[in-house]
Amino acid sequence: MTDTLSAEAATEAPAGQVLIVTDAAREAVLAIREREDDAETLGLRVEITGIAGIDYTYDLALEPVADASADDHLHTSGGLTVMVPDASVSRLAGSTLDVPSTAAQGGLVIRNPNRPNPLGDMDRLELSGSIADKVQQLLDISINPALASHGGYATLEEVRQDDTVVVKMGGGCQGCAMSQATLSDGIKRAITEAIPEVVEVLDATDHDAGANPYFS
Repeated sequence: MTDTLSAEAATEAPAGQVLIVTDAAREAVLAIREREDDAETLGLRVEITGIAGIDYTYDLALEPVADASADDHLHTSGGLTVMVPDASVSRLAGSTLDVPSTAAQGGLVIRNPNRPNPLGDMDRLELSGSIADKVQQLLDISINPALASHGGYATLEEVRQDDTVVVKMGGGCQGCAMSQATLSDGIKRAITEAIPEVVEVLDATDHDAGANPYFS
């Protein structure tokens, strides 16, 4: 039976290393590992399992290194092998595993400079046509269904100079204090990630207007 370690959600990792493990964190993990049968065969698996608010959620567990999958990323330092599944590598890149700054808190802390896209994963979308076509497909398939839960929506106003997209928000998003942050953190990121040829996304929303029906 393996122990599961608690984690919370930056530092630049050396080349070839996904996750930096501080000396204090390594000592804590090795101390837990010593209580296990065949301790020397165990490594620490670190995996992103979901999203909670603006942060990722994690699972940390001791598992046999021999059971690592072919696409797992392995790095050994100080007698501890850290295993990161391929699906978590890009989202954990540059993270640091450490102990909490408050000793009484216990467990381990993951300080991750990466944040999940509030509008979801854009990697699986297949878009086609012109930039305007692709943006509209993205709005229809992903962005507006997410905004609909807040009574809002986004529309494509125009495409300028073949690489600049102008987007306007409405409904519950118009007049919402969070709508500008939603556009910057979510919509702009979603468009530029899903459509690499777009270099800039402009906000045409009149944020001082609107009755803000959802959040009032």
